[in-house]
Order: sequence, then C-alpha cells, then structure tokens
Amino acid sequence: MIEPKLEVPAELRDLAEKTIDQAEQAFSLFFDAASKSMTSMPGAGTEISKQALSFTEQNMKAAFEHARKLVHATDLQEAMRIQSEFLRSQFTNAGEHMRQISGSVMSATKDATKGKF
Repeated sequence: MIEPKLEVPAELRDLAEKTIDQAEQAFSLFFDAASKSMTSMPGAGTEISKQALSFTEQNMKAAFEHARKLVHATDLQEAMRIQSEFLRSQFTNAGEHMRQISGSVMSATKDATKGKF
C-alpha cells in the first residue's frame, strides 16, 4: 500500500513556521524575565528553581524544533517517525531531569541540616 503524500500548500507551511518562530520568541522573552527575577531574589531554593527553569526552557526548545520538523513532514509515516523520536527523547530527558533535580534537592537538604543533629 502506498502512503499518500501530505499535500500542504507552501503558504500554509510558511505561516506555520512564522507562528512557531513568534511563539518561540515570546517564550524566550518569558524565560529571560523569569531568569532575571530569580537572580534578583536569592534564597534556599533559587538554584533548584534555576535548574527547573533551565529544563523547562530546554523542553520548550525541543518542542519548537519538533514542530518545525512536523511542518515539513511529507507523509504520515514521516510524521509518525518524527513524533515517535520526539516522545522517546522527551521521556529520556524527563528521567534525566528528575534525577538531577532529586540530586540537587538531596544535596540542599543535606546542607541545610548539617550541624543541626
């Protein structure tokens, strides 16, 4: 069975790419503002918050890149392959991010309780 090609007009692909670019720029501004606000308010959880923000930013960049790849998919099989790769990488990244945050929390807890017992 031959997989039908996705007939998406070039104008629609261009519009989708521009929309992705605009959304990415808006998120970039948000992450810059959030990062600046965290550095201006130091506290016990600041490093963990910075780390969580960094992971979120990485995830959003991956999502925008994923959307760009999908815009250029030429058939359903390619779109499914792109989606499968994205989900696999996000699952792997989520596990790594959780390990890193857990390690940071354990370290901060250990530092906070040092000398109290």
